[in-house]
Amino acid sequence: MIARQRDENPAGVHLPLDPLPGHTSRGRLERVLRRGEFAVTTELNPPDSADPEEVYNRAKIFDGWVDGINAVDASGANCHMSSVGICALLTRMGYAPIMQIACRDKNRIAIQGDVLGGAAMGVANIMCLTGDGVQAGDQPGAKPVFDLDCMSLLETVRIMRDNGKFLSGRKLTTPPQLFLGAAINPFAPPYDFRPHRLGKKIAAGAQFVQSQYCFDVPMFRTYMQRVRDLGYADKVFILCGVGPLASAKTAKWIRSNVPGIHIPDSVIKRLEGAQDQKKEGKQLCIDIINEVKEIPGVAGIHVMAYRQEEYVAEIVDESGVLKGRQPWKREARSDDRLVADRLGQILQDDITETQVDMVKTAY
Repeated sequence: MIARQRDENPAGVHLPLDPLPGHTSRGRLERVLRRGEFAVTTELNPPDSADPEEVYNRAKIFDGWVDGINAVDASGANCHMSSVGICALLTRMGYAPIMQIACRDKNRIAIQGDVLGGAAMGVANIMCLTGDGVQAGDQPGAKPVFDLDCMSLLETVRIMRDNGKFLSGRKLTTPPQLFLGAAINPFAPPYDFRPHRLGKKIAAGAQFVQSQYCFDVPMFRTYMQRVRDLGYADKVFILCGVGPLASAKTAKWIRSNVPGIHIPDSVIKRLEGAQDQKKEGKQLCIDIINEVKEIPGVAGIHVMAYRQEEYVAEIVDESGVLKGRQPWKREARSDDRLVADRLGQILQDDITETQVDMVKTAY
């Protein structure tokens, strides 16, 4: 018999946890953070496919190593499987998705509908994003919406959750129970404004934030000092974004072509001097984690390993941030084999009745 795991509903992995005082969601990520444990989240890069197995195969890589998985919403203005669809697949298997909502593609009516639909499926975490402009993607002729931005989206979802109302004022019969997140970028100018922008997001409803990639720890340390001075570190859970670089060439390309990502010359020199640059990029990520985890106010890390997802477990393990704790992991259920055997039996049985005969028999 499989023992009941921590933070899992004994009646089914797809079912919500019991509510706790002071919590706005019934999800695992909020519980981990409010217990003071160092949280780990990651991103599932969506497939260009309608095959659910492609989502499940990507999610399996993270089993037992992360507390939440971002379902990316057309990042870079490129179309992939929707974040709502990914969340529908992940929640039915017991995973804890963080549903990204980008304001670029939908107006407030569609967004509020997605919030309710996600919550009904078991989504407990929502990441509110403005979204990249359509000119950044492979369909620049698409019409952008931007009816809301990240601030007004946070306020919208907070109103739905706390006031039980749509923006129109119409009442909800059952408000969504959600843990609200936003993105921060300490590495983009104007640097002095970034802590104050975090304060605005907190005021709008952000309860946790995930940062852009951190490759400059001193710069991040300065940002966190200012955040603490302003009293924001006690009002929001801050997860520092980290990730491995595949090579010095990749780092140079990202620095030149991806807005908002700051990569110091020292990082590129370190990669160029390595015999195995990919391995060195992974070690660099681990070293950065070991530095940022000691910064006061940092509540966790957000590991972004685009096309290097297989490294996430190694990075988390070798960094030691979990301190022996194992996040939720999907285990085989006792009835999985019974269901599979019964299905096989049904498929192998000779069908003696046609569908028409079966209908006639029923009447």
